[in-house]
Amino acid sequence: MTGTGPIPDADSVAATIVVGYTAKPEGRAALERAIRMARAGAAKIVIVHTAPADELVGLDEEMATTGVAYEIHQAPDVLDPAEELIKVSESSPDSIIVIGLRRRSPVGKLFLGSNAQRVLLDASCPVLAVKADNPGR
Repeated sequence: MTGTGPIPDADSVAATIVVGYTAKPEGRAALERAIRMARAGAAKIVIVHTAPADELVGLDEEMATTGVAYEIHQAPDVLDPAEELIKVSESSPDSIIVIGLRRRSPVGKLFLGSNAQRVLLDASCPVLAVKADNPGR
């Protein structure tokens, strides 16, 4: 049996977009997609950051130029980024999580990153996983 109605695409958004951020390419890809989604649907972005605070230098200024509502959440538990993303997403009844994935070797493809896998399996809201661009390919 199939449902009725349109299937939402990756640019349709919830009221709150929770994005896992790191200054690495996969974190940047997740943030860029979240910004595009927020612009398309007038949603608020909550940036969850679990890496060292020095990665946040310039992020507030960058986000201020985007024209979207945002808040930066520096997670107190840097050892469990998946739990932080899930916890923040649960604070809004209509949220979506955006995470970035890094490219893996053929053997590495057998395993999804443990944080990404945990978010995908344990989050009660939709999760969008985006890949970072790989200019070498």
